[in-house]
Amino acid sequence: VVFPLEILTVVNLGVALFHALISVIVLLVVFVLLNGLPSWTIVFMPLTLLPLLPLTLGIGWFLASLGVYLRDIGYLIGIITTALLFLAPVFYPVRALPEAYQFALYFNPLTYPIEQTRAVMLFGELPNWTGLIVYTAISTVIALVGFWWFQKTRKGFADVV
Repeated sequence: VVFPLEILTVVNLGVALFHALISVIVLLVVFVLLNGLPSWTIVFMPLTLLPLLPLTLGIGWFLASLGVYLRDIGYLIGIITTALLFLAPVFYPVRALPEAYQFALYFNPLTYPIEQTRAVMLFGELPNWTGLIVYTAISTVIALVGFWWFQKTRKGFADVV
């Protein structure tokens, strides 16, 4: 029986989505308790986070296949994800930085979804549809390339493991 290995990345993404859902529910409860009801634009919040799914899958497939051949990549991934967290505008808005540095912050793949989610949740703004479509297209390409890479390198998994 051949096990579909690519499904393991999807399962990990599902686990992360479940944890994110619980966190969002807690965030909404605290938001309502402290600020009252949020703006009606909060209904767009799932759409602002949706483009992260194919991006995460693509990177996950790429790194999973790379991790088979390079065992120590897990340590590097931990450092990179920590750096991405602190370089993303989670604790501060992009507008808080000088204009010269704001463009550089958008090289972080987490910046755009975070900013869009903040806009629809906290400020009652509509999402930037053009930006979301472009981000989704880029995420889909990354997912396809990551899946292609996983399938291409999969042949040697049994030999290495």
